[in-house]
Amino acid sequence: MNGPAELLIHTSAGPVHVTTPVPRETWWTLAHTDAATNVTQTPAWLDCVCATGPFRDASRLYAFENGSLLVLPLVTRLRRPPPLTAQESWPGEWGIGGPVSSGAVGPREARAVFDDLARLPALRVGVRLRPEDAEVWTRAVPAAFQEDRHTVHVLDLEGGFGTVWERRFHQSTRRGVRRAERSDVDVEVDRTGRLVPEFYQLFEQSIVRWAARQHEPLALARWRRRRAFPRERLQAVADLLGGSCAIWVARRAGEPAAAIVVLRHGHHAKLWHGAMNRDLAHPVRANQLLHRLAIDDACAAGCLRYDFGGSRQGASLAAFKEGFGAELLVSPRYYRERLPVSAVDRALRTAAKRVIRFKEG
Repeated sequence: MNGPAELLIHTSAGPVHVTTPVPRETWWTLAHTDAATNVTQTPAWLDCVCATGPFRDASRLYAFENGSLLVLPLVTRLRRPPPLTAQESWPGEWGIGGPVSSGAVGPREARAVFDDLARLPALRVGVRLRPEDAEVWTRAVPAAFQEDRHTVHVLDLEGGFGTVWERRFHQSTRRGVRRAERSDVDVEVDRTGRLVPEFYQLFEQSIVRWAARQHEPLALARWRRRRAFPRERLQAVADLLGGSCAIWVARRAGEPAAAIVVLRHGHHAKLWHGAMNRDLAHPVRANQLLHRLAIDDACAAGCLRYDFGGSRQGASLAAFKEGFGAELLVSPRYYRERLPVSAVDRALRTAAKRVIRFKEG
């Protein structure tokens, strides 16, 4: 295997040394140094992406003249020449990538990274930023990059669970949790991957409900959802992250009712996926109980943020998350394309949705 390539590039911020792919030890050091690092910005997440898709490590380490270091997680597709492939942080449904740094990043450093990415020979280059970075990087983005706007709901865990319960959970959410606690609901958490089959059983049941709600043919919904989130992906993440991947399952009278997957790194906990049998879960508010327990667990582990993930503003799912006190934050994705691939893809998807009378929600 070839070692990392070392380059000297000239940017608007001056000369910058670039190493690709990033040495693991350096990446892990920065991931532990940068307090805002999410689990999806770690080398372990890169391993998950590459283990379950046709990708390889294309991460880049930037060393600036002032001594600061910055890692940009990045993957590219296997067996494609650069002009026909994408380099992204991250692709598809893999979530937030973006920079991990040894200190505060200013507009000059951000612009230098964009200068480097703009020169890559890839057909498309994309970077999804965490909310903490949005302001600085938005000021630095050059005109060649377009924005794909994303939002996430994030709950502040400062002050511990007692503060979160009393001051941030809405009264209706606390009432729902108490209702679940009085009901015949049992909860189990597993950090070994043993509950993957049980979670995916609920996920398959959820696809039927989602298809009906969105007026989508069931066969199409199953193909689309399984392709975006195959069982093998969940198993790989559980295996590779180990104790940092928790699967919470609520059972009613012994039957699986609801489940969530929560990932953790440092001060951040992240809801990755959820599924339920609505007929069993909703009457007893099983989902609210699962999140109450997962949030308590995150607080006990020293986490300061609980990321509920993305949802459209005003949607019922957004209202559910806001019931726990989560705030809507911007997590933009910036991308540069040599051909209008994304615009064509959006047009085709919009046309297909119009044909089947697809309903967002």
